[in-house]
Amino acid sequence: MIEIKNKQIIIDGQPTLLMCGEIHYFRLPPDQWQDRLDKLKLAGCNAVATYVPWLIHEQEEGRFDFTGQTRPELNLKRFIELCEENGLYFFLRPGPFIMAEVKNEGLPYWVYEKHPEIIPAGWDGNPATTKTIDYLAPAFLEAARNWYKAVIDAVRPHLHTNGGSIIAFQLDNEIGMLSWVSNTPDLTDNLLEDFAGWLRKTYNGKNLLDRYPFNLDDPQARNGGVRSPKEAYAAQLLKDLGYYMRNRFARYIATLRGFAEEFGVRDIPFVVNIHGTGGLRGLTFPIGISQLYESYTQDSGYLSGSDIYFGDLEMNSFQDLYVINGFMDAVHLPDQPLTSVEFNCGDGNFGNNFGGRYDPSAADLKARMCIAQGNRLINYYLFTGGMNFRMDQALHDGNDRIAFTGERHGFAAPVSPEGKLNYTFPRMARGIKAVMAVAEKAAAMDEQRDGVAFAFIPDYYMTEYRYPKSTKMAEIASNLEANRAGGGWESMARSMLLAGYRFGAADIQNKPLSASEVPVLALPSAKYMSREIQQKLVDYLDEGGGILLYGEVPEYDMEGHECSILADALGVKPIGVRRDSGGYYLSLQAAGWLAPRPELRTHFAQVFEIGEAMPLLRVYGTNEVCAFEAARGKGKAIVLAAAYPAELELYKMALERLGSKAGLVHDCKEHGIFMTSTANSEGERFLHLLNLDGFDKEFHIYENGEVLFGGQKLLLQSRDGVMLPMNLAIGGRKIAWSTAEITGFTPDSMDFRLTQRSDVVAFKEGTAIACSTDYTVEKDEGLIKVLSLKHAKVDDCLTVYFN
Repeated sequence: MIEIKNKQIIIDGQPTLLMCGEIHYFRLPPDQWQDRLDKLKLAGCNAVATYVPWLIHEQEEGRFDFTGQTRPELNLKRFIELCEENGLYFFLRPGPFIMAEVKNEGLPYWVYEKHPEIIPAGWDGNPATTKTIDYLAPAFLEAARNWYKAVIDAVRPHLHTNGGSIIAFQLDNEIGMLSWVSNTPDLTDNLLEDFAGWLRKTYNGKNLLDRYPFNLDDPQARNGGVRSPKEAYAAQLLKDLGYYMRNRFARYIATLRGFAEEFGVRDIPFVVNIHGTGGLRGLTFPIGISQLYESYTQDSGYLSGSDIYFGDLEMNSFQDLYVINGFMDAVHLPDQPLTSVEFNCGDGNFGNNFGGRYDPSAADLKARMCIAQGNRLINYYLFTGGMNFRMDQALHDGNDRIAFTGERHGFAAPVSPEGKLNYTFPRMARGIKAVMAVAEKAAAMDEQRDGVAFAFIPDYYMTEYRYPKSTKMAEIASNLEANRAGGGWESMARSMLLAGYRFGAADIQNKPLSASEVPVLALPSAKYMSREIQQKLVDYLDEGGGILLYGEVPEYDMEGHECSILADALGVKPIGVRRDSGGYYLSLQAAGWLAPRPELRTHFAQVFEIGEAMPLLRVYGTNEVCAFEAARGKGKAIVLAAAYPAELELYKMALERLGSKAGLVHDCKEHGIFMTSTANSEGERFLHLLNLDGFDKEFHIYENGEVLFGGQKLLLQSRDGVMLPMNLAIGGRKIAWSTAEITGFTPDSMDFRLTQRSDVVAFKEGTAIACSTDYTVEKDEGLIKVLSLKHAKVDDCLTVYFN
C-alpha cells in the first residue's frame, strides 16, 4: 500500500525517498537495458522512470505493441520485468502528451488526422503554432481512454497494488505549457461553448452582460468576441480565461484519473508535473503552478512534480529553486509532499555542440537543497541518452524518426547514448548515495523554519494568455511581471537566505493568513492586487502581523479598477513613480533607522505622501519618500517601493524590527553559503550546508546564539554540500553531531565522507569504539569523540568500527 501522508510517501508502512533515473527503454535496444540499469544502481538510485509514447505504441489506430512484436524496443512489459528483477521501483508516465522531443509531443499522427476539430484556433482565429489540442474534446478523450486501457492492460500485473513495482502514475505532461509559451489559448468552438457555460455559472446575468457586451448564446458573436476581444473587456477576459483554464485543466486531470482507475490503477499516487523554468532560472515557474494547482489539489491521492532546469546552482539562481519549492508547498494539501519529476542532470550539452558546460556540482547541490526542503521524489532527467529509430510509416519530414533531435538523443545525459559515463556522473552519484545512506531518516524529516514566510499570489502569474492587440492586457501583465519575481526574489529572497533565514511560503490568495502562524510576511507586490487580498493583508496587520513589502503598494484591483485598501490602511497615498532616463540618474538617500547609508543609484521608485509613517528612503532632489515604516493595528509594515539591491544587513534589520530573527547564522566574512536544517518528531536532525562559490570557506555556526559542533570551525569546500547529522540515532548508534557526512553503516561499522582537515564524529556516551590507525578516540563532556587522522582533501573516506 502507498500512502501520501504528513508530507511523506509511505510505501508498505515505511516513509520512503524515491531517487529515480529516467531511462527511455524505447530509445535503447533490449540488450542494453541491463547495462543502463546497472549504471542507475551504480548512481545509487532505487527507481526507474520512463515515458510511454502513444505515438509509437499505437502507430495505427487499434494496433498496439507492448511486447516488441513490431520492434524489440517497444517491449515495455519486459523492461518493467527487468526493473523488478533488479529490485527497482517503477514510475510510469504514459501521457497522452509526453513531449520528450518526440514528434507531435507524443500523440499519434492518426489522432490529428481523424479528429481535426481538436486542433485549436487561437487569437483572431489564427491556427495554433504548436501541437496542442483541446484536452476536453470528446473525440480526443475517447482516443485517450482507449490508450489508457491498452497501457494499463499491459502493465496491470506490475502495479504495486498487485504486488509489482509501479509506485506512481503520471497523468499527461506539462499541461497548458504549449498554449502558454506560444500565447495561443485553445479556443476551439467546443472550448468556447464550455467557457460560456462556465461564465454563466460564475456571474449572474446582469454582471455577465456588463463584463461581456455580446451574446454568449450566439456562437458567431461569442467566438469572435473572445478570439478578438475589445479593450472594453480585455482586463476581464485576462482574468476569466485564466480562471477558466485552471478549472478546465483540473477537469481534464480528473477525467484521466477516472480512466486510469476504471482500468485498475488504484492505491498509488497520480502525478501532475509542473512546467515553467526557463533560461536556467525559475522566475516563470509559478506560471505552471498557477495553471495547475487546482488540478493536483482537487482531491487526495495526487502528487505535484516540478520540472527543474537550472543548470548550475549558483548565486544568481539559488534563491529561485528555494522559492519555487516553497510556492509548490504553499498551495499543497496538508499531506502532499514535494517531488520533482524532471530534475535536470548531466552537462548541459543539449544542442550537441558543447554549448553547455555545467559544473560537476550542479545536480548534487540542487538535489541537496530539494531534499532539505522536504522533497520525497527526484527523477534525474535524462539519466541516459539513446537512439531515435525511424517510424514504420514514411513521414517525409526530413528524417522519419520518432523525434526531432536526430538519431542520437540525450547528448547531455550523465550516461551517453552509447552508454559511456560523462564527467558529471561521479559527483551526481556521490550526492545520491549520501542521501540514500540516511534515507530512512531523511524521508520523514521536515525543514525547520524561522518566523517568516514568502508570500505567493497565484494570480500574479496568470499572464499566459494575452491578446497581442490589447494595450490593457499588456499594461497589467507587464506590471505583474516586473514585480512578482525579479527584484523581490533577487533582492529580498536572496538576502534573506544569505542572512540565514529558513522560510516557507504562504498562499495568501487561497488560504487563511494568520499572524499566529505567519508572524512576518515577505511580500513581493505589484501595482495590481485584488480587493480580497488587500483586505486580508489589512486584517493580518490588525491582528499583529508584520509585512516586509518589496515592489509597489497596490493602487488597482486585478481588473484595473482603482483599489487602495492597503495603502489607505497604512495611511499613505501613492503619488507617482520615478524612473531613470538617459540624462536623469535616479538616486535614493536613506532616512530613519536605515540611515546612515551611501546614496544609492537605482532605476525605479514609487513615491508617496506618507502621513505619520516613518520615511526610510527619499528621492534625491525631490525629497519624495519611496520607502517607509508604518504601524497598523497591532502590526507593522516596512515598505521598500524602489528597486533596491540585495543587502543582507538591511533585510536582517527590517525582519528583526518586524519580529523575525534568523535561528541559524555563521561568522564567515564571505557570503555565498546556503544553510537550513531538517528534523523529525523525535528531535533528530540534519544541518544542510551548500557553498555556492568556487573557493573554500571556514566559519563557526550558531543556533539561537549558541555555537554548534562543540565550537569547532567548519571548512566548507568550494562548490560542496554537506548533510551533517545532529542528535541522530542510526545503525544502532547515537550521533550527537558530526562534521563528516554519513555514507553507510553495518551493525559493526559506520562509513563517513570526511569534509575537514580533521573531522570529528561525536557519539553519545555508551558507544564502544574499536581502535584504528585512521582515528583517535577521546571522551569529552559525556561524548565519545572520534577524531579523524585523515585530511579530507587527501582521503575523504573514513570507517569507524564498533566493539
